Amino acid sequence: MTKIRKVVEYKHYFREFISQQTPKTKAKIYKVIFGIETLERIPAKFIKHIEGSKGLYEARIQLGSDIWRVFCFFDNNNLVILLNGFQKKTQQTPKTEVDKALRLMKEYYHTKYSKNGHHDMG
Repeated sequence: MTKIRKVVEYKHYFREFISQQTPKTKAKIYKVIFGIETLERIPAKFIKHIEGSKGLYEARIQLGSDIWRVFCFFDNNNLVILLNGFQKKTQQTPKTEVDKALRLMKEYYHTKYSKNGHHDMG
């Protein structure tokens, strides 16, 4: 299958998260990432916008009754930046995890645009 968009990690956060998962969980996470890379329209079962955020999404992974989330965002409609991930144990996504992802997204853009000499969050 041809890749439609590129998926990359921001710093070490995703790598740390994935290294702590079982082989079965890792395989499921990579299957969802493959879908994000190759599907023209990404199904809601794979990715969902975080309400109240500007551009933050969660990649949604489920294996049996276990649920994981990996935060990400699009850059130039092509690049998906993988941020922190966690195993979801409650109905609501923990605010601390969302806040961390928003902070990392802001840091990414700040670093990117301070290097390029311009700033455009939209």
